[in-house]
Amino acid sequence: MSVRRLARAEIQPATFAFTEENERWLAAQVAKYPDGRQASAVIPALWQAQKQHDGWLPKPAIEAVAARLGMPIIRVMEVATFYTMFNLEPVGRWFIQLCGTVPCHVKGALDLKQVLLEKVGDQQHVTPDGNFSWLEVECLGACCNAPMVQINDDYYEDLTPDLLIGLLADLAEGRTVKPGPQNGRRSSEPLDAVKTLQDPALFDGSLVGGWRKRFDAAASAVPADGARDASGPGDPKAAKPDAGRAIERPVADAPAQRAQNGEAPIKPAEQAQASDPGKTSVVDPAPPAPAQPPQSSKSYVATPSKPEDGRVAAGSLGTTPISGAPGQGGPGRRDGSDTKPVGADPNASPGVAPKEGR
Repeated sequence: MSVRRLARAEIQPATFAFTEENERWLAAQVAKYPDGRQASAVIPALWQAQKQHDGWLPKPAIEAVAARLGMPIIRVMEVATFYTMFNLEPVGRWFIQLCGTVPCHVKGALDLKQVLLEKVGDQQHVTPDGNFSWLEVECLGACCNAPMVQINDDYYEDLTPDLLIGLLADLAEGRTVKPGPQNGRRSSEPLDAVKTLQDPALFDGSLVGGWRKRFDAAASAVPADGARDASGPGDPKAAKPDAGRAIERPVADAPAQRAQNGEAPIKPAEQAQASDPGKTSVVDPAPPAPAQPPQSSKSYVATPSKPEDGRVAAGSLGTTPISGAPGQGGPGRRDGSDTKPVGADPNASPGVAPKEGR
């Protein structure tokens, strides 16, 4: 996003004040908001100030809006420099905004840009007679009628270089121009012969409720017994007997089926013995896993940090030498297998000391 700055100091007016008409208009806008919320009218106030001052916002106008709404000047300045709808430099009597976004670009916006460069000059340059200035902007929302320009508050669409040249000439000479499409069509309908939406029934109301008639006709085609074609849409597919695990007994235990077959229903107390052992598979449950013995509490006894807090703490090596084992300085230096951890069972077999001369 480009940096937007105020106009040079030498072209800034000394003061700015709303006209009586615009002051009444602004008072009506401020009255729309609750007390203490007058700052909500900052955008309409800046817009009206821009319209009053030949289409651009000078610094005194920004300060006047801040004083009128009781806002810090910097807050109003933030709004004025953020929104591109506010012009911070002088513009021509007819300010032209050329849309250069993709739809207009591919439909000839570059040709229109060349016309403006030749007839008006560089962007943000006001012609010597004060009539025209122009600026390339982003999408103006008339993509169906690309390419197009906005001149002051009106759109001029479906332009070609020749149409734009004629439009500029008419404005300069004071002739009346018509906003909207410039190629003869009325809005966004097809330019050539209309080929769609030509059926009179679409507009005379005869199709209103037609969906209901089709619905009733489809419902009346269903037989009275509710039977439907097996291949009809929405019908569920028949289940395959081999889908899933094999069925090992006939489904005859349902109370309704047993009653239909003249059989006595199964009592709840006999439900556990209702299955046929010859037709069912019974898998013996696995023997229960033996319970794990509780772990000795000795594993959870922390080594005291001080000897006086409990049992004697281990030495710096954390092990207790076995009686009779060779010392560390001897020829048969221990490899640690002849030691036992502190707190171990004293009756446990000690490790085997290494052989001499190892």
